[in-house]
Amino acid sequence: MSPYSARQFAKRKQLLEARAHGMRQLLSPAEARLWHAISARKLGVQFRRQVVLADRYIADFLAPEARLIVEVDGGQHAASVAADARRDRVLARLGYRTLRVSARQVHANLEGVLSQIRAALVG
Repeated sequence: MSPYSARQFAKRKQLLEARAHGMRQLLSPAEARLWHAISARKLGVQFRRQVVLADRYIADFLAPEARLIVEVDGGQHAASVAADARRDRVLARLGYRTLRVSARQVHANLEGVLSQIRAALVG
């Protein structure tokens, strides 16, 4: 890697970390509701929120020991299905499993979402 590429890489990583930090401060209502339900090891594992992975992506929630990512998809994700699938494949090659739930599901059926997460944690 050339020094120029190394600088670009470091700058990108710094920008992603800053963006993730900002996202942790401004969770969407659905993310905040889910975070309240899964934080503090309430499901038996530690979750972290807005985590940079693969120096390219920010995961909504990550259970590192289970290598499980939980993504809360709002309406804007309907337009990015292909990009989301590509991202999920990259992260799967790194050993992560991704569970996608809609913001609507979180609001309408939080217990159902938590059941899905519990099932993903054991499977």
